Amino acid sequence: MKQPFGIILAGGQATRMGGGDKGMRLLGGQSLLSRVEARLAPQVASIALNANGDAARFADLGMPVIADSVSGFVGPLAGVLAGMDWAAAQGADTIVTAAADTPFFPCDLVPQLLLASEGMKHPLVLAATPDAKRGRARHPTFGLWPVALRDDLRDALHDGLRKVVLWTDMHGGREALFPQEDAFFNVNTPDDLARAEAML
Repeated sequence: MKQPFGIILAGGQATRMGGGDKGMRLLGGQSLLSRVEARLAPQVASIALNANGDAARFADLGMPVIADSVSGFVGPLAGVLAGMDWAAAQGADTIVTAAADTPFFPCDLVPQLLLASEGMKHPLVLAATPDAKRGRARHPTFGLWPVALRDDLRDALHDGLRKVVLWTDMHGGREALFPQEDAFFNVNTPDDLARAEAML
């Protein structure tokens, strides 16, 4: 299988952080976004940022910026679709998504997702971690997605589907289990940012 293309998902509205571009918040002197890019870039063939609004504000990152093609902030699946369309135009078969507010995700994210997808006609895998209450927790913004299913996803979004796991389950999606419970710790609030500083 060809190496996937990478998409950083930053299309949300960051309401719990007080709005604005959460990915531009600084952590240890670097933006969350640049930390995520530094982790994802070595694992993928090419990388782009999914964000809405004026793309010029990300010019210094030097990445293509792709907006949601489905209007109205309908959630991460819109960013996944935008990434699929962008990657498909360049001949990619798959994309891997990572959230812009999750700076410590595993450095072997892509290899583990690919391993879990072996034998699948349409590689579709979400990252998961152990969870004391539920057994395991899925992380729907971290996944391997086949561009071949992009029109199906587009139809589902236009039909009102919003939950990532509903769509992945419909297509026999799998999970790649990462052993650390906090592997996908994400920065949603100012308190989380303080915790991330301590984790550094």
